[in-house]
Amino acid sequence: MNSEIEQLQKMIDESSRIVFFGGAGVSTESGIPDFRSVDGLYHQHYKYPPEVMLSHSFYETHTAEFFDFYREKMLCLDAEPNAAHRKLAGLEKAGKLSAVITQNIDGLHQKAGSENVFELHGSVHRNYCQRCRKLYDAEFMLKSKGVPTCGCGGTIKPDVVLYEEGLNSRTMDGAIKAIEQADLLIIGGTSLVVYPAASLINYFRGNRLVLINKSSTSQDENASLVINDRIGEVLGQIK
Repeated sequence: MNSEIEQLQKMIDESSRIVFFGGAGVSTESGIPDFRSVDGLYHQHYKYPPEVMLSHSFYETHTAEFFDFYREKMLCLDAEPNAAHRKLAGLEKAGKLSAVITQNIDGLHQKAGSENVFELHGSVHRNYCQRCRKLYDAEFMLKSKGVPTCGCGGTIKPDVVLYEEGLNSRTMDGAIKAIEQADLLIIGGTSLVVYPAASLINYFRGNRLVLINKSSTSQDENASLVINDRIGEVLGQIK
């Protein structure tokens, strides 16, 4: 165990209200593509840029094309939790971790066993009819053709936050409260460039801030510990 992992282990051992805030890098180790890395969606060629195809206005005006892209790139239902997901679930079960805050929509934290999860950008596992509000799961969406339609005739929309849409206020409030009460904040797998999610760090009142990311972030100088490595590789070494 190297010195950085030893420092992280010590911080975890001495803390009782740990909050983890994670981004796309937490899920890439499970085979789910991110947006900004070399192999991410921004570097692949589509008729429209990904941020356009995942926008509210594109959903409204090019609904069929939206769902073609959504099914192909957003529904990674065979993905399994990795070492990071499993360790966080274990820390929660042990009474050490009080909340997971995630920008991911894949549901892998819950699949690993985490219960108190704030999904800032929603989840592919929740879908609802815009007319009658009937709920549908991700499997239904994956197997659907064209525009998924409810028995009542309404369009079934994923409960994910598209570009141009605001975050759920109740979810944000819960995430803010958890961060305010944390004695250790671990941020992993995110470059902290997506707002307003990235601004959540400003609510942390503790003195133990850990940043785990393959590349540097704008908050590195404010951290107690910075580890430039894969989040699963790091958390997989924690006891």
